[in-house]
Amino acid sequence: MLVKLYDLPEVCSELEELKKTIDFRRPLAAEKYIICDWVEKNFGKGWMSETEVSFSKTPISTFVAIKKNKIIGFCTYESAYLNFLGPMGVEKKSRKKGLGKALLFLALKAMKNMGYAYSIIGGVGPAKFYSKTFGAEIIKGSNPGIYKGILSHVPV
Repeated sequence: MLVKLYDLPEVCSELEELKKTIDFRRPLAAEKYIICDWVEKNFGKGWMSETEVSFSKTPISTFVAIKKNKIIGFCTYESAYLNFLGPMGVEKKSRKKGLGKALLFLALKAMKNMGYAYSIIGGVGPAKFYSKTFGAEIIKGSNPGIYKGILSHVPV
């Protein structure tokens, strides 16, 4: 999917409201294993691998949502490819509360501040979420896109 970053709103009301009870920030390098372990446990090794790459960037290209010292969501960008958003995810019990939109906004805003006019969302799961939140549009002929021919773990 493609997001027009030049149409991104200046503020996200969901983020402003959620910031009252949730800490949104980039993780520290020392938290890499904690973040990556959480992503693997909740979303699998593939997403963990991409999140791990985000820690090689300066600044770290992941945002996390933390409530009562526990991770409840994350959004990564520029890990699979330059100008790509994702992966992103929110723990099941924290969904449908604006948390995904808030994390998405932070990552898209960071990409806009890097000078990008557009952001590419590859391997989209809930396309409706992305189109509804910030007007993302499907890029025709891009499925499976960058993940075509990806290796899968085969036990020996």
